[in-house]
Order: sequence, then C-alpha cells, then structure tokens
Amino acid sequence: MKIMKNINEYLSGKAAFAFKTGDTVNVDYEIKEGDKNRIQSFKGIIIKKQGNSTFTIRKNSCPIGIERIFQINSPMIKKIKIILSGKVRRSKIYYFRNLRGKQAKIKNR
Repeated sequence: MKIMKNINEYLSGKAAFAFKTGDTVNVDYEIKEGDKNRIQSFKGIIIKKQGNSTFTIRKNSCPIGIERIFQINSPMIKKIKIILSGKVRRSKIYYFRNLRGKQAKIKNR
C-alpha cells in the first residue's frame, strides 16, 4: 500500500501520479461545517483522470452509485491512500457505471 502523507508530497516528483485509472483509493478531505472542520474519507475506484487538474472517484453505496470529483491541487485533500491497483485498458472507464455484480470487478495488477 502506498500512502501519501500530505498534498505537498503528493505533488512533488514521481508521487504526482502514483495512482491510475482503475485503482481503488481512499481520499481523506476536509469539510467545513459552519465554524468547525472535520476530516471525511471517500473510498472508491478512479474512473477518470483529467490531465493535471482533476480525478473522479466512483463508489457504490447499496444500489446507488456515487461519483465525486476532486481537484488534485486542492488544499482540502489531506491524504490519498492507494488500496488496490487495478488493471484496466482504458484511460476513462465510463463503462464501469453500467456494470453490476461480478462484472463490476477489476483485476488487480
């Protein structure tokens, strides 16, 4: 498992693109509620990486699919942890949205 401690380590050098499309990641990001801040995590599969700016993560919560777009340079991202490296042959796996059950499995690298 690769863990990127903070966003500066993530953006520097080789770690800038340590994750790829098809990887399962856990992103810890900061949420501001009124005058309080808290850390929330979002675990899912990366379905799209758009240049050096954003990446999209999808997770299934019961029968509903949830997608979230994160900005790579955002100061709100505290930690990105790669859980599994997936083997996919496309850079944008939009077809993953329509798959159910065993078809939605991605092979590990």
